[in-house]
Amino acid sequence: MEFWIWLIIIGLFILAEVVTDQLISIWFALGALAAMIVSVIVDMPDMSIWLELTAFVVVSAAALIATRPLVKKFLQKKQTPTNADRAIGEVVVVTEDINNLLAKGAVTVFGTPWTARSANEMQIPAGTSVVVEKIEGVKLFVRPISVNSNQ
Repeated sequence: MEFWIWLIIIGLFILAEVVTDQLISIWFALGALAAMIVSVIVDMPDMSIWLELTAFVVVSAAALIATRPLVKKFLQKKQTPTNADRAIGEVVVVTEDINNLLAKGAVTVFGTPWTARSANEMQIPAGTSVVVEKIEGVKLFVRPISVNSNQ
């Protein structure tokens, strides 16, 4: 192939890279650059296309294998725990009867009132000590602390 065709391919891969933020096509741009160099160096029309394609595949694969895990590690969004995550596992007292069918219930965690639902679908009266199991949106899912350890 002519070197300018590889130049266009490089441009398309770079454009695709600019449009995305995942570092998907940069390795193929490097492979296309290697193929373009081969197209300039090799002056055998019968073998040129195969050598160019081989250079493209080998360099793209090598670049991908060598750098993708490292790049993926740096691009991974780190999950930052919020203050709300501290509530999970806390023992709190029900301030409003919890009834999942009526979508009612509340607890106070660290001085802040939260909407609460029963994690096991049972009604929980106000004044009951409960443990926070999970958070979904603005609701805490709680379960009563059993008085008897055999339960």
